[in-house]
Amino acid sequence: MANVSVFNMQGNEVGTMELNDAVFGVEVNENLVHEAVVAHLANMRQGTQKAKTRSEVSGGGRKPWRQKGTGHARQGSTRAPQWKGGGVVFAPVPRDYSVSMNKKEKRAALKSALTSRVEAGKLIVLDELKLDAVKTKEFAKILDALKVEKALVVLDSMDQNAILSARNIPSVKTTQVGELNTYDVMKYATVVATKKAVSNIEEVYA
Repeated sequence: MANVSVFNMQGNEVGTMELNDAVFGVEVNENLVHEAVVAHLANMRQGTQKAKTRSEVSGGGRKPWRQKGTGHARQGSTRAPQWKGGGVVFAPVPRDYSVSMNKKEKRAALKSALTSRVEAGKLIVLDELKLDAVKTKEFAKILDALKVEKALVVLDSMDQNAILSARNIPSVKTTQVGELNTYDVMKYATVVATKKAVSNIEEVYA
């Protein structure tokens, strides 16, 4: 089992924590991680784009002028694509972009992502993360003490002070154990988790 250092909010090492190999020490499956990231991005797409084709725009019921003898090119409708107000040739229509993965694959991908962060030394464990008030400056100080810039902060509870304090920092995202996903773990350079959150992750995914 791998051991990681445990830090306090001032950035000082206060102990170590043993990680469960069933979650943080698996064989990294890069293909599954890639599939999970692609699925996550695809499932975020709304797919509600829509434009009208020539059969859907209003007007254009009669031929604008006779076929021959006018000097104009022949036209059958004022709603053909080349006309102003005409329909779009290959108009986008609403569609479902979602990609499905089964539960076992999702769990394996997340474990692989977490393991890759441990192997890269990019998992930082905090003994606790408590803020007395909503203060972005205080949250930024904690990250500076940990020498972290772009981070996914995993909380063990719905701590509004921590969530609201981190909200205005563009390179930081807070999440909880139940919302943890492969995409976020791979997107952010470092995963910062409280000691209790790590235990919860092991309990849920081991």
